[in-house]
Amino acid sequence: MWPTGTGIVKSVVNVFGAKQFHPLLQSALIEAYYVKFYMCINIGALVGGIVVPVVAQHDITLAYSYPVGMLCIGILLFLLGTKRFVRQKPSGDVFAKKPKAIASNVDSSIGLDTIFRITALIIPFNIAYSQMATTFIVQGTVMKKAFGFVDAASMNNADAISVLFFGWVVATYLYPALAEREIRIPTTYKFAIGSTLGALAISWALFMEYKIRTTYEATGEKVSILWQSIAYFLIGAGEIFAVSAAYEVAFTASPPEKKVVASALNLFCVGGIPNVLCIFLYQAASPWFRNSKGSARISRVEDYVTANVQNYFFILLIVSLIGIVINLLPAVRDFVASIEDKATDLVKTPVMRRSPRLRRRTPSQDYSPEDEESPLLRAKRHQAYLKYGSGPVLYKSGSMRAGPSVSERSIRKEKEKKHMKKSALGSLYRTKPKARTVVLSADGKPLRAGAIKRQDSI
Repeated sequence: MWPTGTGIVKSVVNVFGAKQFHPLLQSALIEAYYVKFYMCINIGALVGGIVVPVVAQHDITLAYSYPVGMLCIGILLFLLGTKRFVRQKPSGDVFAKKPKAIASNVDSSIGLDTIFRITALIIPFNIAYSQMATTFIVQGTVMKKAFGFVDAASMNNADAISVLFFGWVVATYLYPALAEREIRIPTTYKFAIGSTLGALAISWALFMEYKIRTTYEATGEKVSILWQSIAYFLIGAGEIFAVSAAYEVAFTASPPEKKVVASALNLFCVGGIPNVLCIFLYQAASPWFRNSKGSARISRVEDYVTANVQNYFFILLIVSLIGIVINLLPAVRDFVASIEDKATDLVKTPVMRRSPRLRRRTPSQDYSPEDEESPLLRAKRHQAYLKYGSGPVLYKSGSMRAGPSVSERSIRKEKEKKHMKKSALGSLYRTKPKARTVVLSADGKPLRAGAIKRQDSI
């Protein structure tokens, strides 16, 4: 039941949070939201990783009751804030065939296989990420505890601390600074940055292999477990770029009716597939985890130094480097960008079976501009109205709408228009009075009205 509940909640809750923002007008906020969302996950991981083990040493039942109580509090807070959430009524069928669009020329065929091809780019990093619960623990068991209680199992908290620190830096300073300069890191480059940090973490683990062996051969002592914290910090920094970007692209690159399914598919690529690959890889490399006597018990440092665990780390490093190269390829970058653009077009271009101009309307139906334009167009039109004022604009459909003409020519004319002479205003509006006809007398003087008297004919 636990995997089922976790899969349902994780695939739904991040999509529901992202839908509180406009997918285009607030795209920068969605990017920061997913970083903060991943930070919140690690806050729970950090608190739970400290409190639950301590309580479990005294009462295991009470230790299990804490997560249950926190889940109940989370449900209560969600219900209390329901009125403040943006909620859309469910409609349509995710797996149903979509009708062909007539009013839009946009190809809406973004399938789940396409989403899988994008989220699969995160697998190399998550293979390195999965080592925190496996190989890093094996390596940490032969290292000396710090402060008398910090052991290999406690080092996972260093990853949560790293996520919180680097998440705060990235969401508060890096992404806003880039947004002000209208710079956006491509999704595949975020994956490459995360894979690079993962490769550095594996490289540090290789260095620790060398340090453990040389220290034991020289002095017979163990290395402090605090040396291993560097690898956890590097993995945590990589999660901010790679995993949060994977959540984001699963939301932004999927069509509106498939966002939850795309989120579940992303979780499968983040946790499911990498763990399965690590199991097969570990089984294939099991001879390297045996000491000189052929035993798999390498929990003692004298047995560990006779094994060849470093070979396994070399394989992991090669996998991480492959992930970096793939995500830096221009073809891969352009492919992901094209899918994101296509999903954007689905948001700003309504897909309708028949045009409102061709549809027969009954007398009870009233025509509304909402029938032929998307919410994005209405929002942009309103912004233009607030900025430029009102005025008639002729659209391609031939209808007149209240709003400004925002074309470059009209803006240029407004900037270059000159003051008109006052004498020309009358000619422009045809309000200039007509010239009076002057009647002159015989001596050349103008006559006043009424000065000429009509003579009766004889």
